[in-house]
Amino acid sequence: MEEKKLSCLTETARNVRVGIIDAVYSASSGHPGGSLSVADILTYLYFEEMNIDPAKPDDPERDRFVLSKGHTSPALYSVLAHRGYFPVEDLKTFRKSDSYLQGHPDLKKTPGVDMTTGSLGQGVSAACGMALAAKLDKSPRRVYAVMGDGESEEGQVWEAAMFAAHYKLDNLCFVLDWNGLQIDGPIEEVMNPTPYREKFEAFGWNVTDADAHSFESLEAAFNTARACKGRPTVIIARSVKGKGVSFMENQVSWHGAAPNEEQYKTAIAELNA
Repeated sequence: MEEKKLSCLTETARNVRVGIIDAVYSASSGHPGGSLSVADILTYLYFEEMNIDPAKPDDPERDRFVLSKGHTSPALYSVLAHRGYFPVEDLKTFRKSDSYLQGHPDLKKTPGVDMTTGSLGQGVSAACGMALAAKLDKSPRRVYAVMGDGESEEGQVWEAAMFAAHYKLDNLCFVLDWNGLQIDGPIEEVMNPTPYREKFEAFGWNVTDADAHSFESLEAAFNTARACKGRPTVIIARSVKGKGVSFMENQVSWHGAAPNEEQYKTAIAELNA
């Protein structure tokens, strides 16, 4: 990856993380840990990988994105704002009663949102339907979905995996955000969903790995997904929950908690440093 592109993506991801913290702090609620862990993934998707145009948010031939782990909406909203879908300042209205930025993404209210999500497991199923529709339309559009590792404990995820492989949806790419923590603790202690590679391969998927916080690694993984024909691809992305804010990193307590004023100032200072 060229140094200029890498520098630009890195700075954009930093701004996205600031937006996440601003949103959750302003709402006094939300899910910062998982939002920070997917910030780099969403930054790469919206600023490099996907065929989209903020000036044409309803273009029928645009690529589609589904945030299956819908509770991490602060990350999606921040990326959409910085990509130009709506003002960055509006992130501070997150979860307010009169805001179009609610706790979970709503395609009817928020510019740039392709699927309403919240109930875990259902987003990836919707992504499968979108990918099949594109195939039937003989359209080049691609479909991307980000799911959580805790979410992978849902049976519906594996029904979707079986469906996608059966219909040979090579225009579909799942990204598994593997940060190792869910609301009740480490995933391997709550309901161990691993090993991921072996399970997805058994379902007939193309499987590749990525460092969720390396743009070079993400670029290689998405290129692999595009090159694969006849099978859907899942990118198993190893990430750090709370990435970018030292006191939130790898701390399950920050799955769904908002920082107080002192913590907010510390987080912003770290990100701006």
